[in-house]
Amino acid sequence: MRLGIDLGGSKVEGVVLDGAGAIVARQRVLTERDLGYEHVLGRVVALVAELLPLVPGCTEVGIGTPGALSVRDGTLKNSNTVCLNGRPVLADLEARLGLRVRLENDANCFALAEARAGAGRGYDVVFGVILGTGVGGGIVVRGEPWTGPQRIAGEWGHHAIDPAGPSCYCGQRGCVETLLCGPALEAAYRTAGGAAPASASEVAARAGAGEVIAGRVLDTYLAHFGRALANVISILDPSVVVLGGGLSNLDVLYDRGRDEVARRVFSDELTTPIVRHRLGDSAGVIGAALLVADAG
Repeated sequence: MRLGIDLGGSKVEGVVLDGAGAIVARQRVLTERDLGYEHVLGRVVALVAELLPLVPGCTEVGIGTPGALSVRDGTLKNSNTVCLNGRPVLADLEARLGLRVRLENDANCFALAEARAGAGRGYDVVFGVILGTGVGGGIVVRGEPWTGPQRIAGEWGHHAIDPAGPSCYCGQRGCVETLLCGPALEAAYRTAGGAAPASASEVAARAGAGEVIAGRVLDTYLAHFGRALANVISILDPSVVVLGGGLSNLDVLYDRGRDEVARRVFSDELTTPIVRHRLGDSAGVIGAALLVADAG
């Protein structure tokens, strides 16, 4: 039995897996990150307390979180839940829970779950992509997450593809996240004069129905997607790319989006499969639970 927690920007999700990897229990609560660091940690602690009776003898929990642990001082860095940055999240959670905590980037947890039990199963090198309210990525090599010496491996959301683009919370301009996240697509549609409000999926649907403004906005979005993912493939050359997050449900990414990647990749052909996730929005929390299995 394994216990995993996915600490997201809007929700905290917990799951208990049995020995075969099946979900025994699953619970969600709101993160309420605007209420600050102590409140967010309290939400995690409360959810663990609710699920812990289902895992007799539990001594550790896997937790996925935006950002990564600094190798310098062990605090969290690069989180878009900014109240966590610079704080000793791992140490504080272990103190509050009385358990060993295996903390990992949420996109790495997503990639790990899809590599072992989802759309990336059977591939040597899996690049897992999160396209949602933020943009993240994780790398899994032969079933094991690769985080790198700075623990930033896979963070394609923060390589800049437009130096004159929007400001990013990380301090750069024109990061992939500022151009490919869901709020960015919605904002681009409003700025172009589209009828608001419109979600990312609604923008894509209106483009498919022939609306000119939506079509132009989607064309630009797909060009950014192609450039950003072609950069990753040209550097990493993964065996497969698995898309997750809310925007991964846009069908256009798998035909026109793939064509945009193929136009820009440093190769005379693109053979890398670009596929939709199989584990749904629970992949991240499943991956967090699988961190416990890694501990042996």
